[in-house]
Amino acid sequence: MKVAVILPAAGLGTRMGRPSAEKTGTSRKQFMLLDGAPILVHAARKFAASPRVGQIVVAVRSEDVEWVAGMLAREIRGKTVRVVEGGNTRQQSVENALRALDEDTTLVAVHDAVRPFIDLDTIEKVIDEAALTGAAIVGIVPVDTVKQVTRAQTNKAKVRATLPREKLVLAQTPQVFRYDLLKRAFAAAQNDGFIGTDESSLMERLEVEVSVVLGNDRNIKITKPSDMDLARLFLEEETAPREL
Repeated sequence: MKVAVILPAAGLGTRMGRPSAEKTGTSRKQFMLLDGAPILVHAARKFAASPRVGQIVVAVRSEDVEWVAGMLAREIRGKTVRVVEGGNTRQQSVENALRALDEDTTLVAVHDAVRPFIDLDTIEKVIDEAALTGAAIVGIVPVDTVKQVTRAQTNKAKVRATLPREKLVLAQTPQVFRYDLLKRAFAAAQNDGFIGTDESSLMERLEVEVSVVLGNDRNIKITKPSDMDLARLFLEEETAPREL
């Protein structure tokens, strides 16, 4: 079984505040530093540590390809690492990365480059599930009551329904799919002009049943400045010496 990982990292990070001239600027969350290393590197290290993963492809903006390739060459050993030019959307970036994969790839895992705390056990569980079923994602059960409203992200939203939590999960990554299925899903989306919020949404359009592997709430997605405080705490706990 040949498993490849795609890390889309071409985003501009508009929710992180004012852009910086530095490549590790605060507006580009994938390059923000945690313990001296960009968040992207922390995420890549997790997959490099998995014996199931043979190839890592990172999609970045065209101006970042050269220096990111050099950085990852120094950081990641024992795996094939490729850096390709991403697109203006996550979907375009993943599609570009798909074209860089070897044709004999079996499974493709897509992981947010700004989720640096995915654990090895979850990586291997979701890969195993996808190997069995063809499509699997990581998700967590919401702890808050979830309301359906007229329109989210507005002060004038009105509640229309309370959704049963036992039938809901919050989708995380990695999302893992059979290579041939994922290519077909992207081809169909491009043909129809469909833009999905994640890879699973593209698979669902093909009526492919997607399995859910339960993750944990430490697998945070760093999207705003306050997330960095929690990330530093998690990293401190992750790297703390363990008592024998």
